[in-house]
Amino acid sequence: MPALTRDKPQAILDALPSEAYRQAVDQADLAISITDPKARILFANEAFVRVTGYTPDEIIGQNESVLSNHTTPSSVYKEMWTELSAQRPWSGRLLNRRKDGALYLAELTISPVVDERGATTHFLGMHRDVTELHRLEKVVRNQKKLIESVVDSAPTAFALLDQSGRLILDNQEYKKLVADLRVKEPAHTLLDSVLANWREELAARPERCIFFNREARVDRPGGRPRWLSVSATTLATQSDLADAYFSVGGQTGLLLVISDVSSVREEQERARTASLQAVLAEEERTASLREGLSAAIFRLEEPMNVMASAVSMLQRRDPSAAAMLKQALTASREHMENLRQVIPHSPPEMVIPVNVNEILRDVLDICTPRLLSAGVVVDWSPAATLPPVIGRPQQLRLLFKALMENAIEAMNVKGWKRRELSLSTAVERDCIVVSVIDTGPGIPAELRHKAFEPFFTNKSSGRHLGTGLSRAQQIVSDHGGIIDLSPSPSGGCAAVVEFRLDGDPI
Repeated sequence: MPALTRDKPQAILDALPSEAYRQAVDQADLAISITDPKARILFANEAFVRVTGYTPDEIIGQNESVLSNHTTPSSVYKEMWTELSAQRPWSGRLLNRRKDGALYLAELTISPVVDERGATTHFLGMHRDVTELHRLEKVVRNQKKLIESVVDSAPTAFALLDQSGRLILDNQEYKKLVADLRVKEPAHTLLDSVLANWREELAARPERCIFFNREARVDRPGGRPRWLSVSATTLATQSDLADAYFSVGGQTGLLLVISDVSSVREEQERARTASLQAVLAEEERTASLREGLSAAIFRLEEPMNVMASAVSMLQRRDPSAAAMLKQALTASREHMENLRQVIPHSPPEMVIPVNVNEILRDVLDICTPRLLSAGVVVDWSPAATLPPVIGRPQQLRLLFKALMENAIEAMNVKGWKRRELSLSTAVERDCIVVSVIDTGPGIPAELRHKAFEPFFTNKSSGRHLGTGLSRAQQIVSDHGGIIDLSPSPSGGCAAVVEFRLDGDPI
């Protein structure tokens, strides 16, 4: 049985009449010619006649070189004959000329025909006119180069992502963003900032990722922030895989158009910073007045409590003196109550989503003159993007301004040489963590907790405590966060503030 199985294909071939071979070759839609070893044409089929314009009577007996335009580089012919002499097939393109003189580009495959002794007896040539295909290839290639040139010269960054979020196309401006922002994939960083669940939406419902002119702020370590306007639209793409040839649908890509609006925003930020500085100064004056009056009332309460005890003691011994003292005490309490009524209240502030990086940048801009006058070097290391926290922006500015001014005050001591302030943000354990670290004299362990007590100050000791920490702790507490003071690696003080991402201010 195995022997019969091996012989069966040959038996079928033997059953085919030789005329069938001739008709199959002659009627094939591919131009076919058979030559002798010297390339003299012995046979040409009908397709060969149609392509070249020569009749069989005109072409039979001619050398294949009659078709050559003689402009094909000699190196091509040399390579062709090297392969054919080694009895290996050769494929390539030649510039040929038809009978009427028209040029065409032929895509040619030549195979040696070898007899039983291993000698080359004939050459089988097959070729087709690929002039139009070549033209279309060049058109596509030129259009591609043109589009790439236009896209690369555009002042706007472009990035195309597939449905898995993988970058499949970008331009030179986008490549500049990679180096400038110091992030692995700026498109991902920006999408994380403006569309938190973009990965899930892009994979399942790409149309939900369409948006226009959303601004994202990216803070760079040691550099100015960048404001980028981002638009996203979907783009249908076709798969280049063979198994998708008959498929109607394809993948949906996400095209990002990214424009730098930093110069406009910086101008706006300068005006806003000046306004903020005035508002914060007024708020601080009001807060100082409020704290001063509260402190005065707090201090007056103590002698008045002593007077109340004295009234109780004199009530039995000297009722008239007790009555006079009681009358004075009552009048004093009325005056204190009037004093309480004039204590200015902090204006109510709306609770909104807040970018902590923006708050810190505001505070840095406001504190810049004082930092420069004190000779303090700032190391600003923000997270590239931060999720928003729900809070009161003005109160948060007051919080970090107090911490920064305390750090400046601690280092601004005559003869103190190392004056460095490190400011950083990060996301850790579902919290936004802000660190304000100085290289000042530090803080004694026994005073770390007292630093947050109302009206406590330790300026005369030369240690790092300063004022305003009681107010700072209250703001942190109002936002559901925690604040801690600890020694820094340099020996100074590290103030660390944590806000929970799911926390709400009170």
